[in-house]
Amino acid sequence: MKIVDVEVIPLTGGTVDGGWPQGHEPEEDLHTLVIVKTDNGTEGVGSCFTSGSLIHGAMKLLWPLMKGETAVEPERVSEKLRQATFWQGRGGAVEHAISGLDIALWDIMGKACGQPVSRLLGGNYRSRIKPYGSILFDEPDALAEKLTDTVGRGFKAIKMGWRPFGRRDRKFDELLIRTARKTVGDDIELMVDAGGSEQFWPHGVNWARETAKMLAQYNIVWFEEALPPDDLAGYIELTRSSPVPIATGEVLTRRQSFMPWLEQKAVDIIQPDCTKNGGLTESRHIAWMAFDHNIQMVSHGWNTAVGLAADLQLAAAMPVARYVEYLTPCAYLEDLTVEPFRIDEEGFLEIPCRPGLGIEIDKDKLKKYRL
Repeated sequence: MKIVDVEVIPLTGGTVDGGWPQGHEPEEDLHTLVIVKTDNGTEGVGSCFTSGSLIHGAMKLLWPLMKGETAVEPERVSEKLRQATFWQGRGGAVEHAISGLDIALWDIMGKACGQPVSRLLGGNYRSRIKPYGSILFDEPDALAEKLTDTVGRGFKAIKMGWRPFGRRDRKFDELLIRTARKTVGDDIELMVDAGGSEQFWPHGVNWARETAKMLAQYNIVWFEEALPPDDLAGYIELTRSSPVPIATGEVLTRRQSFMPWLEQKAVDIIQPDCTKNGGLTESRHIAWMAFDHNIQMVSHGWNTAVGLAADLQLAAAMPVARYVEYLTPCAYLEDLTVEPFRIDEEGFLEIPCRPGLGIEIDKDKLKKYRL
């Protein structure tokens, strides 16, 4: 089974606000699907957390290396692409493109074998997992409304992120957390994402440590991106002193970039994003390194139905996995598949067990969002 074509599909019209200070429009081109096609008609779908123009540019570089390659050896092919473009990629848009291609090749491999990707990744440790609804912070009244809506959609865990948390003063930050806990009660798990990867993040370890102490009083599950994403030494210090588990890793690409964070125990929770860090292949390597260092892995998933499906397959194949991120509400996640994801009464998602990623893109629905 040979690779004969790759279709690049930028998504627009339903892009969710990412919390950046420059603002947001639904027409922003932020997520891109790739469909890898084979000579026997089998297709695989992948997702890239990168704009379509960058994926088109990366494909000009990658296609000569892919054309005619076998479609059922995802790990070897994606590593070939990575190694062969080392001087032009090594992270960034090229690695983001490889990520989507790798996911698509795993989808093809699963379909060719008649097995879910999770089984090909090593086997199924679980058949369902708890999603946490991922939302942005807001003013207290608006935040309470968002939280109520999210609980109403069945979520038993919710992560709040970015503005205005950490952008005014400590008193206001605590008001937001107090409002959240009062709104959802004690039975809903809450996570907090400060959004330290925002440009010109002003806070250091002392702010993060004191904020973590406040969060601990409200039984927050973890504190994410409390520092800029390159502050390895700061994260090491913070993780050793924080009363709340510390999480980061969403902006890192390639398994080698994760190694110092794991080896030096700079985090309690590492968060690889398979739609940008190299795909399911790299995420599996990272997840096993994390397991070997007794660090929890929770996939970062600010993405699409395809990204969520990949995260679910990885979560099924890891010995320890407690959550997956579920961006909500999000048209690219909730309005692209033939069968929508459903949260059960206990707040869990069933992990698809059909061949490949276990989902089918509805091509009529996709027409609404393809650029």
